[in-house]
Amino acid sequence: MDSKDYLIELRNSTGMSRKEFCTYFDIPYRTLQDWELGNRKMPDYLLRLMAYKIEMEKLARNNEENKRNGD
Repeated sequence: MDSKDYLIELRNSTGMSRKEFCTYFDIPYRTLQDWELGNRKMPDYLLRLMAYKIEMEKLARNNEENKRNGD
């Protein structure tokens, strides 16, 4: 899978719009747009860091929900 496709899939998995995703990661809108359209290639390490942050926050939310539900 190409990095631009993975980025789009990652953003879609969060349910965020481009604007929300940009705000969340403090990235200029035009930069994200260029990455997703394949006009510019984003650094591979940055894509991994974004995926890691999203995954860790999902795990933290799940842990909090489990604690609240007494699991």
